[in-house]
Amino acid sequence: MVSGPSGVGKSSVIDGVLSSIDARFSVSATTRSPRRGEIDGEDYWFVDHEEFTELAGSGGMLEWAEYGGYRYGTPRAPVVETLKAGAHVVLDIENDGAHQVQRAHPGAVLVFLMPPSRDELERRLRARGDTSEADIERRLAVADEQMLDAREHYDHLVVNDDLESAISQVVSILEGPAIPGGDSAASPHTGSGAPTRSNTE
Repeated sequence: MVSGPSGVGKSSVIDGVLSSIDARFSVSATTRSPRRGEIDGEDYWFVDHEEFTELAGSGGMLEWAEYGGYRYGTPRAPVVETLKAGAHVVLDIENDGAHQVQRAHPGAVLVFLMPPSRDELERRLRARGDTSEADIERRLAVADEQMLDAREHYDHLVVNDDLESAISQVVSILEGPAIPGGDSAASPHTGSGAPTRSNTE
């Protein structure tokens, strides 16, 4: 699983990882409506509240949470099928979801993408030009909590200062030993949030 604060550049790192090794990206399900340009089954699986509730209640979700009045979660079946086929599965999820997955699958590896500094994270958020001051402050506060949690509970921290270096470190983690904290280019077991790999691979 790969986690990280908003603005840390997760999408670019994950895209690079997926183009470098045999890994599949886990598409999340959500109850919100598609935004312009989003494709069902590629960006998200768009489902209604009843279907989501049924999936979650029947064990069909590896993890799920509610944000902004909408539910988001990881469908279990595609992840299990991919792992059985011997491929890596990469999940882009928040810390709470990462902990849910790790409890269900202790062999999962959690990687957290860290900003070079908090100041740089704030700069990146402001550079977007589409985020209000209140939302920036809220996101920074959430990021502080996520990074603290990552340092305490995640298997690897990867600083996303240089994109190619961050991609290389995550690839090394996925291709290395399936034991959290194994020999890799990233900082072992100092906390983190997300590529996920199971020992069943």
